[in-house]
Amino acid sequence: MLMIDAHLDLAMNALEWNRDLKMPVSDIRDREAGMTDKLDRGKGVVSLPALRAGKVGLVVATQIARYVAPGSTLPGWHSPEQAWAQTQGQLAWYRAMVAAGEMNQVTDMDTLTRHLQMWDDASIDDAEKPVGFILSLEGADSLINISYLEKAYRYGLRALGPAHYGPGRYAPGTGMEGVLTPAGIELLREMDALKMILDVTHLTDEGFTQALDLYKGPVWASHHNCRALVPHQRQLADDQIRMLIERGAVIGGVLDAWMLTTGWVRGSSDPRKENITLDKLVDHYDHICQLAGNSRHIAIGSDLDGMFGQEQSPWDIDTIADLPKLEQLLRKRGYEQSDIENIFHKNWLRFIHDAWK
Repeated sequence: MLMIDAHLDLAMNALEWNRDLKMPVSDIRDREAGMTDKLDRGKGVVSLPALRAGKVGLVVATQIARYVAPGSTLPGWHSPEQAWAQTQGQLAWYRAMVAAGEMNQVTDMDTLTRHLQMWDDASIDDAEKPVGFILSLEGADSLINISYLEKAYRYGLRALGPAHYGPGRYAPGTGMEGVLTPAGIELLREMDALKMILDVTHLTDEGFTQALDLYKGPVWASHHNCRALVPHQRQLADDQIRMLIERGAVIGGVLDAWMLTTGWVRGSSDPRKENITLDKLVDHYDHICQLAGNSRHIAIGSDLDGMFGQEQSPWDIDTIADLPKLEQLLRKRGYEQSDIENIFHKNWLRFIHDAWK
């Protein structure tokens, strides 16, 4: 069954982790053996062959580059111009993957329809099919000014989350409080005019409410779990989930272990000891379904290899090719075939169709 994953930092992994994502995951791990510069060296779970093996035929793939002010302890670039240049390097990588036949960029209903037809063609081996991607910007810091949004739209940017972690030029993010900046309000207006998708992921509580009030276009939460199950400002509170349901949004469930359990300590907690499995994600799906009364607002936004690997992923995943294991777990919880199809691909496809019609 076709799967769609609405949040993968592919270009970041290719450039900042120096991973050749055309290779099998096992080969990437072998090449990183003995490296200690990052916690997840030798522990990655994502590559293009692994996506194909799991029938993850379409993803939302990010550009990401943060600006950091003097004195900040966060990693990032020292000017918006440098951050923009980093995103352009990421764009160049995606274009190189398209030129190599490894990926297809999806920007409208025509390109989406052609890509889905190709993935539905049984005469083509899945291992030979390009992975489709919709381009999203995670954190808007790299937009030097508002005019750069239209430049990005022209090269195919279709979704944008104004915030990431910490302070932001357009909106404060995870771990912060407060509303969007004046530039952030202007950004939403321009996004509305371009009919882009607003990603509310990483917004503060105040920014979330403000953005939903100001923004008139399509809204999704690409990679979020539930605050009622794992308390943290990064997670969605029940009232926020209800607001998203009212807007027809879809919420992508995340597989980062700290968002699946309480008390996780990065670098020391262990997925096996904490019994972090895919079933933990189903707990969050169940919670959202109870609030919604149906399965039309949940899907996959794994964030796998988003600055973490096996050391902070469910232990029953070796690679992203194991995502189809969710099917049996969902059946055990009483989900019907139609529900599973919703979660695996139909919810994202319906949302995209409505956003681009």
